[in-house]
Amino acid sequence: MASSLHGIWRFLHWGPLTALGIIKVITITALYMNSMWWPPNASLGGFIHQCLFLLFSTLTTYNYIMATLTGPGLLPKKWKPKNPKDVDQLQYCTICEGYKAPRSHHCRKCNRCVKKMDHHCPWINHCVGWANHAYFTYFLAFAILGSFQASIILGFAFYRGVHRYWYLTHGQMHLATVQFTMTTIIMTIFATGLAIGVVLALGMLLYIQLKSILKNQTSIEMWIVEKADYRRYCNLDEDDFVYPYDLGWRQNLLQVFSKRLVSKGDGITWPVLEGCDQYTLTREQIAQKAEKRARTKTFRCVHPATGRYLPLFSQGLRVCLSPPCTDEARIRLEPGDVIKVTRFREHWLFGERVVPAIELRNPELKRKGPTRGWFPRRCAIELIQPKHYFYSNSSEQSENEVESLDDRQYNARNVKIMNNATNGVPNTSKETLANGNSKQPTQNGQGKKKK
Repeated sequence: MASSLHGIWRFLHWGPLTALGIIKVITITALYMNSMWWPPNASLGGFIHQCLFLLFSTLTTYNYIMATLTGPGLLPKKWKPKNPKDVDQLQYCTICEGYKAPRSHHCRKCNRCVKKMDHHCPWINHCVGWANHAYFTYFLAFAILGSFQASIILGFAFYRGVHRYWYLTHGQMHLATVQFTMTTIIMTIFATGLAIGVVLALGMLLYIQLKSILKNQTSIEMWIVEKADYRRYCNLDEDDFVYPYDLGWRQNLLQVFSKRLVSKGDGITWPVLEGCDQYTLTREQIAQKAEKRARTKTFRCVHPATGRYLPLFSQGLRVCLSPPCTDEARIRLEPGDVIKVTRFREHWLFGERVVPAIELRNPELKRKGPTRGWFPRRCAIELIQPKHYFYSNSSEQSENEVESLDDRQYNARNVKIMNNATNGVPNTSKETLANGNSKQPTQNGQGKKKK
């Protein structure tokens, strides 16, 4: 009972409501206009034509509902491999408190690790993955076919309706069957635009899905393979990376569309190429994450960030006109926050806020909102100070330091740091100069590294 109610709850979201609304508007309008343009009771061709359209509409709705209710297949919480030695070749999910199985990834929207995750689709309010990949692909295909047929019906009906007066004055009464009212002409134009938009948008998405299915790669794995090739391009000492799950296009198709194989599988163990094993891809992911951590830069917030997608009043028009083209979260920052940045744009940065020790010890003081996401670049500066400067309020302190640092010491230290800063930018200390991380001014005002 609880699972069925949870499945119904997924439809109470703007994505499914919008998708089902679009499908029904196109279907109802096309059926009404088809009854005047090519009535199913007038000829056998009209009857077959309308039955075909109803079949496409029914299959579209059925596969859409099944893709939403079935779900991608969620990895059990606190999952771990049968062999304890294999944990060294897997990534650990701190939210699910378990290890990520091969081809599994954590979804921020679902807040769970998903088996063979392809992407999170807002239109079905669920992830696309191991269990519902076939339903989702069928939904795309039938939606395109039905919308294409609907656009033909609406286009010809609109033409007949606009030229109805001409047919009547020229004696072609059998063609003057479509009669418009103000409501029907508006609905016809609106439904035609929706149908053409569905064909174009879902057509591109279906092309991407079929391309990934034929290679037996999810959209996430395509990105991993691309980074693996780039790593070996930059480092010729690395062995060539072989994607382990590409078994040939026939077997790849069966991996998704064969109900027998899907029902027998568990979404955790996969057939691989000879010379590969279950953890070939996960080892590559771990290596990429290690290089990513090596490239991480530390920034300190000097101006507050609201955490909004379009911070027009706080950051200005230029920042709002060049946002990152992603639905990833925006984080709220306050002066003094430390952020580990991994991605860089001209006006935006992506990183994770280092949670201070005081928040770790007092959950009621925990700041609301995500700790990982995008924020405006002008809100922070890169730190080049010694480690003890920006780890003073970091969660990476040792347990002894956390225990010895009470709330007064913590607040006093941050106040002292910010008071010694000019316009929110910390002053360079002598110790920093001794470490060689600063620049000495020259006569022409340009910085010169100290030898």
